[in-house]
Amino acid sequence: MSPRWEPHPDIRRGRTVVYTLHAHLVFTPKYRRGVFTDELLRRCEEIMIEVCDSFGAELVEFNGEHDHVHLLVHYPPKVALSTLVNSLKGVSARLLRKEYSAHVRRYLWGGHFWSPSYFAASCGGAPLSIIKEYIENQKRPG
Repeated sequence: MSPRWEPHPDIRRGRTVVYTLHAHLVFTPKYRRGVFTDELLRRCEEIMIEVCDSFGAELVEFNGEHDHVHLLVHYPPKVALSTLVNSLKGVSARLLRKEYSAHVRRYLWGGHFWSPSYFAASCGGAPLSIIKEYIENQKRPG
């Protein structure tokens, strides 16, 4: 008797797709100013959870320091990562500037909150060397 297969909790299913896509994102405030306090980081996390939810994504992990934040996001394949990033940065910038205007103005000016650039890395699953070996070992038809 074979053991019952238990699905991996990170594997999700859509109508025509089975997926597990994770991205590690890093955002920095404009000019890498040290704008974040513990309170601002907590609120930023709340905002980013809501934005992810609206995309059908999940904010798996969030943390940061005074001058940057890290996110681990599990997102569906129908979502372009750049679109998710733009929304995460846009919504959080608007709300953090509005809710903490006096504090934010001391560090940032000109209507900007985030630097226009960001870091993104795919992560999760098997190491690339294992996947490469698996693909190399697949038999070609004929």
